[in-house]
Amino acid sequence: MVKAEENGNGAAGDFEPEQFRKMFIGGLTSSTTDEALKDYYSQWGEIVDCVVMRDPATKRSRGFGFVSYSKQSEVDAAMANRPHIIDGKTVDPKRAVPRDQSQKSEANMSSKRLYVSGVREEHTEDMFKDHFSKYGNVLKVEIIADKSTGKPRGFAFISFDDYDAVDKCVLIKSHMVHNYRCDVKKALSKEEMAKIQQQERERMDRGARSRGPPPVGRGSGWGPGRGGFGGNGNWGGSGPG
Repeated sequence: MVKAEENGNGAAGDFEPEQFRKMFIGGLTSSTTDEALKDYYSQWGEIVDCVVMRDPATKRSRGFGFVSYSKQSEVDAAMANRPHIIDGKTVDPKRAVPRDQSQKSEANMSSKRLYVSGVREEHTEDMFKDHFSKYGNVLKVEIIADKSTGKPRGFAFISFDDYDAVDKCVLIKSHMVHNYRCDVKKALSKEEMAKIQQQERERMDRGARSRGPPPVGRGSGWGPGRGGFGGNGNWGGSGPG
């Protein structure tokens, strides 16, 4: 693990919340080291924490790692400069998913569409476009209306040109649009939801057959991810939607 030097108060400095500064890097080669990961991502900003996750027993790379920057704008810069190639291989960078969100079925899937709930009659497509354009290039806004009354059914879809815009939006649980709270999540197709359900069934079957609790990561309180962040376990299974 590579960390930034601490300041005089014993802390690495005053930073924005970690959920906005942290990246998940999937698809790493088995030989990629913490230092190689840090060297590569340092071109877009100050790295305060960097680790390639390894099996606790064998110490072999698990094929993914985490990079924490000092500012969210540095994550934005890194994501704006994809593709990323490390040790000769194109890797899969994403914004890390906090543990409380990683348990949701859609958390580890990539999608270019955003589902928005809490839509009111006062809302217009332009209001949503103005708000969500802060996160990326909005291609289309669809406020879903009742066919008989023409009134909003309470939800809408926002289409972006990049899955990263959706990932940025869902890191913020609620958005205030024209003075009304709207909640957001990734919009997935029926096929994608069926795939998630199949993966969940397979995971439950494996758990039922295993003996004892599943192995954990490094140290107390560490799950398959890192420092309260999920492991983005399906990173290899889905491209941008």
